[in-house]
Parts: sequence; structure tokens; C-alpha cells
Amino acid sequence: MTNPLDRLRGISRRGLFQRGGLLAAAGFLPNAVAEPTHELKLGSNLYESIGVRPLVNCRGTFTIISGSQSLPEVKQAMLEASKHYVHMDELMSAVSARLAELTKAEWGIVTAGCAAALTHATSACIAGADPEKMQQLPKLDGLKNQVIMPKYARNVYDHAVRMLGVDIVEVNSAEELEHAFNDRTAMVLILSCPQAEKGPLSIESVAKVAKRHDVPLLVDAAAEELTIPNLHLQHGATMVAYSGGKCIRGPQTAGLLLGRKDLLQAAWLNSAPHHAFGRSLKVGKEEIMGMLAAVEMWTKRDHAAEWKTWENWLGYISDRVTKVPGVTTEITQPEDLSNHAPQMHIKWDAAKVGITGREVEKVLLEGSPRIVVGGSRGDSITIMPYMMMPEDHKIAAGAIYAVLSKPPKMERPAPPSGEPVSVTGKWDVKVEYLLGSGRHKLAIEQSGDKLTGTHDSEKLTGELRGKVQANQVQFHSTHRIQGTAIGYEFTGVAEGDSMRGTVAMGEYGQAKWSAQRSA
Repeated sequence: MTNPLDRLRGISRRGLFQRGGLLAAAGFLPNAVAEPTHELKLGSNLYESIGVRPLVNCRGTFTIISGSQSLPEVKQAMLEASKHYVHMDELMSAVSARLAELTKAEWGIVTAGCAAALTHATSACIAGADPEKMQQLPKLDGLKNQVIMPKYARNVYDHAVRMLGVDIVEVNSAEELEHAFNDRTAMVLILSCPQAEKGPLSIESVAKVAKRHDVPLLVDAAAEELTIPNLHLQHGATMVAYSGGKCIRGPQTAGLLLGRKDLLQAAWLNSAPHHAFGRSLKVGKEEIMGMLAAVEMWTKRDHAAEWKTWENWLGYISDRVTKVPGVTTEITQPEDLSNHAPQMHIKWDAAKVGITGREVEKVLLEGSPRIVVGGSRGDSITIMPYMMMPEDHKIAAGAIYAVLSKPPKMERPAPPSGEPVSVTGKWDVKVEYLLGSGRHKLAIEQSGDKLTGTHDSEKLTGELRGKVQANQVQFHSTHRIQGTAIGYEFTGVAEGDSMRGTVAMGEYGQAKWSAQRSA
């Protein structure tokens, strides 16, 4: 299994936009040109009335494509909750007791998403329920200011913990773990993933060490299935956080924190409606009751029947698309509890069929209805049935069959002709973002049309790789920072000692860049 940092650039929830891709290219980013807006019309065409085209979700639980569709019981609970006023402390106390009963955990609270659960749990570990310490946050003078994490568990979502001002202490071995604890250690955080299930830095192993040092252990299990009794708490974790708007199919803006009662009660005090660091991470009465309804339904849903339904949907799609000569399918099983469903890989010979996987993905995304698949690679696409709705499998099957049986003519511009220009040397670069600008530096070495070198941003350094065709340049770099990575994809033209073009930065949109050769 790859490091979660590497999965950022795959199809996990941690990296849908990390390296750009088709969704970014299709105009999902802030600096893309939007369709003209229109008057809102309530009804089944709610989104279309303002110029937004909905998606058929064959990808899974990703926040950028709005997570999941909440259950009917959740919608009903939220509607009924909106009709009355309640005292929020009384409400959470009653909901917490019911969550404890349903999940077999000691206590539970509803938060404004899983990231908010991570933030409130961290606040509780630092400040407890001491109002003076709570008001001091995020200033950590005299307070505990370190969170221990196995290196494999670093991920883009640990920003929700770092926002408190804590330092992340990475450990790679049991020995490093033991020596990492001190009087400044507030908490241990682990991202649930296959690497967290075995070895000296598994949740179970780390929990024993953390307990010996009297330090809470929090598990980020955002996109996982909810296990009852809870698997992570049984392995010794103190708290575990879930997204409410993913597999549990609660409100998209809700999360769930389960675990030790005093810590969770303190976490609630550190959140809205109380005046503390977490005040901005507000969860309303509607989300709270919707989340409770989702957990109630989780205990009643026929999960085996749901799995069988997913298999039937994939079987239907397979039967349809394999009628195209040369098209085959393969089912793979999930590796862990996150996005826990079978997936199907549809494969073909692009040279014979006449279209690549990425081109199929693009056609489906731009079609009507729009279909988001679980990624493409070479001569294949992936279908994830996890968040598909009834009849979506028929829509997907028909659309995929159509594009593979009669591929549209794809525009494939011929590469520019002529000898590649020389871009060897050092370059001073100005990057003009949607708001603000930055000064970067490039050191480029060229061998024929191949480019290598380094890209220095204002704070980070990454390796540069790319090519030059005639006067057109393309190169990319990846800069690792904290639990994530920032990818840059430069394209442009070179003229003498200057270059200019656009740079794509995945979920952070596009920017203009210009460069002058300095040496």
C-alpha cells in the first residue's frame, strides 16, 4: 500500500484535485468562467435553474462533488428540526447520550464535518474545559503544543489539527514513538488506512504507548464505515472522527466524534455555540438531528443487501460495455473501510477502439447527463458504485457503451515542428495568482527535448521534469509541505531569454507566469 501522501495524486478522497485533472479542466475552479446565473426555481431542476449541471456520481464520497446524498430519513429529520427552537447544550446532551447507546461508545457529539471533529478534539486535548485556556487558543504559550503522528499517517486533513498552532512530531518507528512523548505532548493522531492496521505503529500498538504516557489518541476515519462496537476504540483509541456526509449518508456539513466522555464534552464546549476557538465551526440543530437520524438508520440498514446491489449495478454495466469488441472488465475489492465497496475497471486497447481512458473520462464529464468516473489510466476507466443512486447504473452503462462503440473524433493537435529552443539556465519567475503574486526560481537543464532541474518557490523546493517542443515548454514539479503536496503544471512558450504561460495548481486553480533568464 502506498503512503497516503502518494495517494494524494490518486483517486482517494485525499487528492481529487491535488494534481488538477479533468474536473479542474472542466471549469470547477474559482478562476474558471461560470455560466450566466438565472432566477432560482424550486423543484427538481433546482440546480439547472441557476446554470449548474448536476453529476452522476460513479466516483465515490468526495466533498468536492458534494459527498453523498443524504437518506430520506435524514432529510425528514432536518426538516422537522428546522420548525422549532431548542437550547443547543440540552440538544447535544440528549443526542450524545443517544449516540452512545447506538454506537456502544462512551459518548458522541455531532460536529460541522470530520475536519471540525479533529479541531475540537485537539482543542479539548490542549485546553480541556478551562475557559481561560480556551480563550488563549491558538496562542500556546504555557500549553501543550505538540501532536505526534506516524509519518505514514500525514495527510492533507491534518491541517485541521495544525490550525491550533501545534507542531506535528513525525515518528517512523516504535523507538521514535517512545522518545517523542514529553510534557508538551497534547495528543496522538493517526489516519486510519491499511498501514494503521499492523506493525509497531498500528493504532493498537500506538494506543498502548499513548496510554502509558496518559496521552489521548485520535483516529481520523472520515470516509470509513461506522463499525459497532467501534473497531478503533476497541483497539485502544481514545477518540475517533467520522464524516457525516459520506458513507453514513447524513448531512454533508456534519461529522461525528466518538470516544471518552469527558474529552468529548470538553470538545463540545470548545465548539459553537460557545465562544471558543471552534466558534466558527458551527453545526446547527438541523445537522445535529440529521446526523442522529443517519446513525439511527446505519443500525437498521441492510448493508449486505446494499453490497449486493452495488455488485448487480457493476454487473449490468459490465454486460453492456463488454458488447463492444475488445472491451473487458475486472472487479477489485476494497483494501480498507474507507469508500468500502467493490470497483470495476473497464479496459480496452486504445489503438483498436480509437479512444484513450482519459478521453473517455472527458467525454463522460462533458456529456448529458454528466458522469464522473473513478479515474482513468491509459486504456481504462474505473467505476465506483458506492454513491450511485438507483438507475444511475443504466445511465452510466449506456453512456460508456456509446462512447466506446462509436468514439467521437478527438482533437489531438499535432506537436509543433522545429528544433527545440534552448531553455537551459536559471530563470526568475513571477507567478500571478487569482489574488496576489509570488516570485519563484527555476534551474533548468536540457538534453534534446527533455527538461530536468529544480523549481524553488518562495518557501519550498521541488524537482522539475518536462519537455520542450519547438518553442513550446511543458514542465511540472511537486512541492511537499506538511501532510500534503502542491503540484505545479507549467505550460507556455519560450522566446529568447523569456518564457510565459499558465500554471495549473490542481484544486488551487490556475495562474499566469512569466520568466526571465538570469544566467
